[in-house]
Amino acid sequence: MFHIVNTRDKNKTKMNEKLLLDNLRCIPDWPIKGVNFRDVTTLFKSAECVKEICDDMYELYKDKGITKIVGIESRGFVMSSALAIRLGAGIVLCRKPGKLPCETVQESYAKEYGMDTIEIHKDAINENDVILLHDDLLATGGTMKAACQLVKKFHPKKIYCNFIIELESEFPNARKEFGDDIEVSSLLKF
Repeated sequence: MFHIVNTRDKNKTKMNEKLLLDNLRCIPDWPIKGVNFRDVTTLFKSAECVKEICDDMYELYKDKGITKIVGIESRGFVMSSALAIRLGAGIVLCRKPGKLPCETVQESYAKEYGMDTIEIHKDAINENDVILLHDDLLATGGTMKAACQLVKKFHPKKIYCNFIIELESEFPNARKEFGDDIEVSSLLKF
C-alpha cells in the first residue's frame, strides 16, 4: 500500500502519487534475501520528481529556521543539497569511516542486515545550529537514530528528521527510535 503526504495542494495528490509511483523502482531480495529495496535513484533521474520532492520538503521546513542539513550517505546527499539551496542552509555530509578528510566524530549502530558506522567532521555543527537530518528511507530507523545521536553530541538548538519514503507497515515502530524531542516527517509512506 502506498500513501503520499502532500504538504501543498490537495488536488495534486493523485498526480504526485502517480508520478512518484511511476518512477519508483522496487528491487526484491536486495541487498539480501527478504529485503524489498525501494530504489529512489529512479526518482532522482526525473527532473519532475526531484522538483516535486524538493517543493514538498521546502514547504515542510521553510519556517523552521534550518541552518544546516545533514545528508546521510549517499542517497541523502541528493535532496539535502537541493533543499539547502532553497532554504539558504549549509550542508553537512554524514559518511562512512575514512571518507572525510579532517577529524571526525563517529557513531556505530546495527542495521537491518549488519553493523555500520557513520561520521561527520568535528567542526561541522555548533550549538547555534538548527539541524535537518535527511535520508532517503526509514525502515528500522537504525541509521537515522545513529545520525541523531551523532548530531546531539554538538548540542544544536533543534533537530528535525526527514525521509522521502517510510516503510510504515513493515516497521511501524521505527519513529519511536527518535524520541519526543525530534520531529520526524516523511513524504511517502508504504
